[in-house]
Amino acid sequence: MKFFCLAYGDEKDWKALSEQQQNELLAADQRLRDRGALMAAVRPEVTTVRAWAGVPATSDLPVGALPLPLAGFSVLEAADLDEAVKLIAQTPCARAKGAIEIRPILMINDEERAKRSR
Repeated sequence: MKFFCLAYGDEKDWKALSEQQQNELLAADQRLRDRGALMAAVRPEVTTVRAWAGVPATSDLPVGALPLPLAGFSVLEAADLDEAVKLIAQTPCARAKGAIEIRPILMINDEERAKRSR
């Protein structure tokens, strides 16, 4: 099963960790990448697009107020939600005073994309 994970965390909490702690947490991210997870860090800038009347309108505000800024996302594969929680619990955002939302993916086009690239 695939899961979409949204990571929230404040850079100041990351910087408060020692270099050794940071390296240990980054190793957890690497283990997920080694399992095939797609992982990305994002910049704090946001552009929200709405085209409700058929004409795009943009804003530099997020859709909703967040207690922590969005720091990144990942798409990972796990047997079930329990395994996904165990994997994500070791990552930087989860361990450095952040939080990660885990959402089961209902449909993703990666199998279709993989077939086309063969």
